[in-house]
Amino acid sequence: MLNKIKLLSAALLLVAGIAGFYLLADKPTVVRILVVLAGLAASVAVLWTTPLGQQSFGFIGEAVAESRKVVWPTRKETIQTTLVVFVLVVVMAAFLAVVDIGFAFMVKWLLGRGA
Repeated sequence: MLNKIKLLSAALLLVAGIAGFYLLADKPTVVRILVVLAGLAASVAVLWTTPLGQQSFGFIGEAVAESRKVVWPTRKETIQTTLVVFVLVVVMAAFLAVVDIGFAFMVKWLLGRGA
């Protein structure tokens, strides 16, 4: 029950930070953003004390560790792949245009409206 109360309070702190942004419309933008960040920080601090929060932060840490293991393509590979995709899109667009024109001609011919 205590963990549920902590989760609820974390959510309410986040909502309070966001609400503070709108309630302080007459204040400078920096102050409004700081209120949102304070609400977010307080929410994360409370969330950290719950088992669900611990699991969530552990999952995020593992996801970051796995993303560092990914072998990202080089700039050359990215450009080559992008060009291949672009050429394929142009070829498919031309093919579908020809098919569309052919079907339109056949429909006109079948309806007796052709030239």
